[in-house]
Amino acid sequence: MRFGPTSVLRSAVWILTMALALSASTFAQNVPPAQTTPSTPPPATGQTSDANLPQSTPPPGAQEPADQDSTVQQPAAAEQEPASAPDTSANDSGRFVFKKQVQEVVLHATVVDDSGRLVTSLDRSAFNVFVNGVSEPITSFRREDAPVAMGIVIDNSGSMRDKREKVNQAVLNLIRVSNPQDEIFVVNFSQTPYLDQDFTSDVNLLQAALHQVSTRGNTALYDAVVASAVHLRNNPRLDKKVLLVITDGRDNMSQETLQEAIRKLQPNHGATVYAIGLTDDGLTRDGRDALQNLASSTGGVAFFPQSLNEVDDITRTVARDIRSQYTLAFKPRSSAQKAYQSIRVEAKGSGHSRLTVRTRSGYYPGETVR
Repeated sequence: MRFGPTSVLRSAVWILTMALALSASTFAQNVPPAQTTPSTPPPATGQTSDANLPQSTPPPGAQEPADQDSTVQQPAAAEQEPASAPDTSANDSGRFVFKKQVQEVVLHATVVDDSGRLVTSLDRSAFNVFVNGVSEPITSFRREDAPVAMGIVIDNSGSMRDKREKVNQAVLNLIRVSNPQDEIFVVNFSQTPYLDQDFTSDVNLLQAALHQVSTRGNTALYDAVVASAVHLRNNPRLDKKVLLVITDGRDNMSQETLQEAIRKLQPNHGATVYAIGLTDDGLTRDGRDALQNLASSTGGVAFFPQSLNEVDDITRTVARDIRSQYTLAFKPRSSAQKAYQSIRVEAKGSGHSRLTVRTRSGYYPGETVR
């Protein structure tokens, strides 16, 4: 049989088509199917999901869960610092050598004089940092009003019922005199901590969250502090982190202990805690000591007003304190150390006989809440 030019062309096209189809089939058999992830809707403005803090305080009359484990997941252990990438650079002979980069330890420090007045005009040469009693060179220094990520953590138990109005107003005054670029969330806690407003700079949203009051149940202070400190790491935009804790009673419900809470506040880049203990029959000596230890271990301050009328002045003091801090950093001599490293910072200034520096008392290498 003879084939004309048209038949030959059709045969060639058919052979080419079959070859391409066979190749595509073979390729498909050797490539695993793509994994698909179900899409999730984006969070509403001003809200992000958080595994450790349930959203919204239950309305009055609603019963809080009897078993805390069923509603509040335990905060994850402090995350490990990512391994530092090696730095390659050429030496004098032109050969490349590897230099391990060491993670900086960052300290936020407040300086006061003998009268307790803030000292805000010191320069880098005025400071000395000691780690385990050994002087460390300061690698960076800043003196500026940097915006902060802040958690407002307020006792929502029954004993706070008659105190919340003045407390809420004092907190709002703190927010209004803070850096307008601060990003703030609100946690109301009793037996369970509830995230009633996630990070925002909107005063109206924060005001609404402060009024999410149920005033019932026990006081799980340490659980609320730890969960809120972990939640701060969800804000990577701001390095400086603060917790303001307000309560009128001692912890009587937490699964976390005081020692565990202090430990989880101690990683590098951890939060500075300011605490206000409302002194009445519910705040025992143990409760006062707990707030004092939580605050002082992070470089913060615990206040114990004798009257609710003092709370407004205290919150304004806290705002000034936060906006007047120095930021210091140093690189540890050994990145292999894992034990707790104690820190002491000293400052000297002309015209001042004695200066006191408040900063964190130490840190655990390799751990961070960022």
